[in-house]
Amino acid sequence: MGKTLISLVLILYTTISFSQLQLPSFFGDNMVLQQNSMSSIWGKDVPNSRVLITCSWNKSLATNTDKEGNWNVKIATPQAGGPYTLTIEGSQKIVLKNVLIGEVWFCSGQSNMEMPLRGYANQPITGSKEAIANANNKNIRLFNVARKASLTPLNDVSGKWVVTQPQTVKDFSAVSYFFGKTLNDTLNVPIGLICAAWGASKIEAWMDEETILKFKNIKIEKEIPVAKPQRSPFFIYNGMIHPLQGFTIRGFIWYQGEGNRPNAKEYASLFPAMINQWRTQWGQGRLPFYFVQIAPFGKESKIPVGALLRESQLKTLQKVPNTGMAVTMDIGDCEMIHPPDKRTVGERLAYWALAKDYNIEGISYSGPLYKKMTKAKNGKVILYFDYSENGLSSFGNSLTGFEVAGFDRVFYPAIAEINNDGTVTVFSKQVKQPIAVRYGFKNCPEGTLFNTNGLPASPFRTDNWE
Repeated sequence: MGKTLISLVLILYTTISFSQLQLPSFFGDNMVLQQNSMSSIWGKDVPNSRVLITCSWNKSLATNTDKEGNWNVKIATPQAGGPYTLTIEGSQKIVLKNVLIGEVWFCSGQSNMEMPLRGYANQPITGSKEAIANANNKNIRLFNVARKASLTPLNDVSGKWVVTQPQTVKDFSAVSYFFGKTLNDTLNVPIGLICAAWGASKIEAWMDEETILKFKNIKIEKEIPVAKPQRSPFFIYNGMIHPLQGFTIRGFIWYQGEGNRPNAKEYASLFPAMINQWRTQWGQGRLPFYFVQIAPFGKESKIPVGALLRESQLKTLQKVPNTGMAVTMDIGDCEMIHPPDKRTVGERLAYWALAKDYNIEGISYSGPLYKKMTKAKNGKVILYFDYSENGLSSFGNSLTGFEVAGFDRVFYPAIAEINNDGTVTVFSKQVKQPIAVRYGFKNCPEGTLFNTNGLPASPFRTDNWE
């Protein structure tokens, strides 16, 4: 009889515990909701019960949970402003305080995105002391997704929204923060930044199982590896991306690629597949996706894996609509995979958003991109570029990093000269009939070519030789 009574109490306790109103962690105090949108909010409560949602900026709306206790509503949000409160009433009452309406961006990638404003051990962030000291800004809100790998897709993450202050921003992604700060400074609206990043992760880890299975040569693990689970397919997608799908955002920023240098060629297919997968699962159309082309790093090798990865990223920019690429050819470090200048990276990502999504006129957002080449007299080649309307410059430095090859496919260092019409003439005395040109096509090249707005040219090659 005693055991029966205990069992009934446990059943009752479990039923009550799992029937109370619950919200995912990313719906909480200090959060930012996307302005001028139908923002999705969801949670769990007693199955087949009524839930009332009241926004202090709008009227109330009600919904019913399904047979499993799930509920989901879309709330009309006004123009940027706040703070507001959001009240959810079901089996209990939850009041979310200090809620702002503004612009929300999702930030993801590996260690260069995860790298906090205070830096890593013995790896600094340039200007971090000043940035942290001046980080009191109630209109920038931060949500850091805790690392989590899972065999199956989860419905929640560990984390909470915080107001930007020195003690909160020091452990938040430096690239994300500088991106958000640039938006806030320019737009003067609240900015919400959600960062889900994990150092040393491969792109396969951020993709779902269904998408990964389309790539037949990718090994699928049946158990989560104890060491480096972030390198195995879909485990951290399950734990860190799936729970947030549907959270209404303005777009994505992404900094990843170093972990995929050994399979750079396949990255040219994996990266677009991940972008399309995320856009589909978020269900907000062709959301903008702005990413960082990996910086120069490492020793030179017979196979320039870094150059090939950057090429795959460039191909993604060229074939996937509504994407943008921040080039970092001028801020790499051959000895350090984590370049210290994260402010420039965040700002260059922000230029894409400000120009493309917020229609701020006059902003240069892309460095020169190779367009075509023509052959001139005396063994010279003329190169043409997009995003160089006002011309090109090396800003007083030597224009280096160019190579040419003839029919023997042997590349030689070339002399490069900027012309008044915004083209570049390239030639080498060792190549009488050049048929191919490369620029910066090495693991750790030095970026020397810029447009006059100071944005570096992406490395490129005119050939496709193995």
